Amino acid sequence: MEGPVAAGENAVGAAQDRDQFRSLLDLQQLDLAVDRLRSRLAGLESEEEVREARARVGQTEARLGQLQLSVQQVAREQRRLESEVDSLDQKIRAEGKRLFDGSVANAKELQSIERELENVRGRKSRIEDDVLEKMESREQLEAQLPAIEKEAAEARDRLAEIERTSARELVEVERDLADRSAERAALAHHFDDDLLELYEDLRRQKKGVAAVSLVDGVCQGCHQKLSPMYLEQLKRTEGIRRCEYCRRILVVD
Repeated sequence: MEGPVAAGENAVGAAQDRDQFRSLLDLQQLDLAVDRLRSRLAGLESEEEVREARARVGQTEARLGQLQLSVQQVAREQRRLESEVDSLDQKIRAEGKRLFDGSVANAKELQSIERELENVRGRKSRIEDDVLEKMESREQLEAQLPAIEKEAAEARDRLAEIERTSARELVEVERDLADRSAERAALAHHFDDDLLELYEDLRRQKKGVAAVSLVDGVCQGCHQKLSPMYLEQLKRTEGIRRCEYCRRILVVD
């Protein structure tokens, strides 16, 4: 197992006092804040949120448009069928009049009219069934409209809000980033060069987290509980102390 400190680290640690290591946690918190602000700034500058909001508007409006088109198509088909029913009604009335007004005396012709009337009535009945199906389909489609219309309106409102606030937030983030960066530079100036170099190197390796507290024997970086033997070694170690698992710098009260 690697010892708690390397020989070179002992030389560096001998020059550090307890307050400096506590200040290292302050530096770590500042660096994490700077990281978050830079990430937010990059998102604002690339207008990622605006693009996502615009995409959502486009998607919801496309769904709404498709639904409205479907309603219109069903409505047109319903009107066509209803018009056909009206035409068949007119034909039934006309043929019924011929059947009973005495204008046709020939028995075969009368039988032909009766058959035609029967066929037309059957066709009318089938079309009326189709009309009912179209009406039901139209009602189902129209019932979906309010929810999608609301979703589209909310998407448009969200886009407008993002566009209004993104410019203001950009200014605020830039100001906060400048403040935190200046604060960080002032604090970093007080650290030993070798300690700061180790800290920066670990930051690159450990996703931005190089210095952590040791709480009840648990490293707050990797959340592993250190072995009793290693904890005893840490108590006797001066200078830089590091986790036996993740090798982050440990700050021990």
